[in-house]
Amino acid sequence: MRLFLLAAPFLLTGTSLPAQPAEPNPQIDFDGFLELTAELGEVRAAHRLPVDEFLAKAQSEGAILLDTRSVYAYRLGHVEGAVNLPFSDFTDEKLAEVLGSDRNRAIYIYCNNNFSDNVAPVVSKRAPLALNIPTFINLHGYGYTNVWELADVVATSDVPWVSAPAG
Repeated sequence: MRLFLLAAPFLLTGTSLPAQPAEPNPQIDFDGFLELTAELGEVRAAHRLPVDEFLAKAQSEGAILLDTRSVYAYRLGHVEGAVNLPFSDFTDEKLAEVLGSDRNRAIYIYCNNNFSDNVAPVVSKRAPLALNIPTFINLHGYGYTNVWELADVVATSDVPWVSAPAG
């Protein structure tokens, strides 16, 4: 939240954020992340879908429903038809393996904060840290730009939910 509050005046006015001190690690680019995030604000807003449209499109030919929560949370319950690739496992190779080589393929994402249940496996995160946000940004950063996000908050009972067998 603090980062957003610091960045908000710059994002709203179109003014660039002050440059961060040089990273000691050339494999980390905070300024690049901020730039990508700012570029995607309007794109993300246009790529959020209400639940009925989201579910229908996620079942269309060639589409993929991606659950980026942990393997544990996914196994406890997920939207039917979803494939799991934990966010922390994103790499070029792993994304290509799970999503395929077609970077224009429609990808539909959801996270804990799309569910009102607020119990395992969909315990709500702090709103600025909801997994949809970094998932959307990272998929675009890896070149997957046909990404669509569930916009609504619903109960798991309102979607085709698959739960782990009891016992």
